[in-house]
Amino acid sequence: MELFLIFISAALVNNFVLAYFLGICPFIGVSNKISSAFSMGLATTFVMTITAIVSWLLFNLILVPYNLEFLQIPSFILVIASLVQFVEMFIKKVSQPLYRALGIFLPLITTNCAILGLALFASMREYTFIESIIFGVGAGVGFILALVLMAGIREELELADVPKAFQGAPITLIVAGILALAFMGFAGMI
Repeated sequence: MELFLIFISAALVNNFVLAYFLGICPFIGVSNKISSAFSMGLATTFVMTITAIVSWLLFNLILVPYNLEFLQIPSFILVIASLVQFVEMFIKKVSQPLYRALGIFLPLITTNCAILGLALFASMREYTFIESIIFGVGAGVGFILALVLMAGIREELELADVPKAFQGAPITLIVAGILALAFMGFAGMI
């Protein structure tokens, strides 16, 4: 039951994008089409899950036993950068159209603060190895959910009669705020 609560908390209640406002750059930048938003979400979820595994191992098996906790942030950044390079090479090899669709946002996963936040939150909350994995998957699912919801709304807004003053970035930010308010409703569930 506790693992389920960690998953639901990371995906809905404490959604990295809509509750902590981490990962806003890809949230706004890649959410024009559902297909590219979903693909970016999958890539980010993969990186989040692997980051949760590797950062837990690094922190608990190397940094803590050798009293090197002060190296936590630089070591987590190194892990994230390495994983993103791996994902970028894999997507480039497997799907050139997807690689072109994600464009500059794929290497920007390296600087996605949601992934660093995941590694730091998992160590601060002293999650076990399994809890860290569930936390990483839940955070990734929440990231996908936020991106796909936003992309679906933005695709519908292209067909809507939006006043000229609100077209583009203003309506996108208003929708993001409304989504964040909607996700705050999940806080009463747990």
